[in-house]
Amino acid sequence: MEVKIQSGREEQTSSSKMNGLLESRGTFLSLCQYTPPSWAAQLGPIPSHYYALGHLPTPIHRWNLPDLPTNTEVWIKREDLSGMQLSGNKVRKLEFLMADAKAKGADCIITIGGIQSNHCRATAVAARYLNLDCYLILRTTRAEVDENPGLIGNLLVERMVGANIELISMEEHAQIGSVTPCTLLKERLEKDGRKPYVIPVGGSNSLGTCGGTTAGLSLGSHLSSLKAKVHAFSVCDDPDNFYDYTQGLLNGLHAGLNSHDLISIVNAEGIGYAMSKVEELKCVCQIAEATGVVLDPVYSGKAAFQMLRDMVENPSKWEGRKVLFIHSGGLLGMYDKMQQLQPLIGKWQRFKVDDSVLQVDGVGKMF
Repeated sequence: MEVKIQSGREEQTSSSKMNGLLESRGTFLSLCQYTPPSWAAQLGPIPSHYYALGHLPTPIHRWNLPDLPTNTEVWIKREDLSGMQLSGNKVRKLEFLMADAKAKGADCIITIGGIQSNHCRATAVAARYLNLDCYLILRTTRAEVDENPGLIGNLLVERMVGANIELISMEEHAQIGSVTPCTLLKERLEKDGRKPYVIPVGGSNSLGTCGGTTAGLSLGSHLSSLKAKVHAFSVCDDPDNFYDYTQGLLNGLHAGLNSHDLISIVNAEGIGYAMSKVEELKCVCQIAEATGVVLDPVYSGKAAFQMLRDMVENPSKWEGRKVLFIHSGGLLGMYDKMQQLQPLIGKWQRFKVDDSVLQVDGVGKMF
């Protein structure tokens, strides 16, 4: 899911608080003791350590989107700048998950996701940083499950850092889910004497929630002094599924709260997960040209499309509001949409050079 936060608080205050966290982080790739904020004291279990994998805090700046409702301010949290290969919000979950894996003596990591999963790419890089092997189970089409997956987008990074990739068809995944393939691979590796650590799809479990997006933000906002309303856009499955999933994460932390009270989830799946309508990609291109911010087609692009459409259809709901949009990264996913993007991006022409410029002393000699 992709997230935005509506708040009446001044952004100057929020930015100052975020920047104050910088001094408390250890050096890059170091194992650090985790001290939770005071408002999280009632939660548990709370992780004791994390690996400093991200370049944090990421910046917040005014996002000058065109044609906003009257007196509406939109700011953007640049989780896409959390680090090069690890860009995106997934690094926040992996900081805790990788520390847990190392503490349990793991020598390899298993996780699962779509063929262009940002989470899987980030996991592969994080594992290599910490000298762990990585096994990725990636969903793809039935026609391509027996073929070389290629080097487009996230796959290029994953394969360059040495991840072991195993493909599963979408139909097989629909039948057995995400847990069973990881369990089967874990058992196979254990028979070979390995010590695998399984990270669930998206890194979403109670431990990952400590650095997570939707559940973590909504819980933190509710328990802290921020009290901002968190809105999420589901880009796969039904919103009810995500309310239930978020509830499971909250229960795992013994939060004693109802997910429906913490968060508003809107369906932004469109024609399907990781599948883009022309209108969505056109919106991504227009935003990039107007603001310089490139969204990804799977998460942030669909979220921004849905948000801006609602601003047009229901402007009174947004007038005078301050909105913080969480850009969760995923730029590499754009490479998978090159054919669809080609007719949407123009502004090119042949540079014309006059014949007289190509001649020297009038004898036709070229430079």
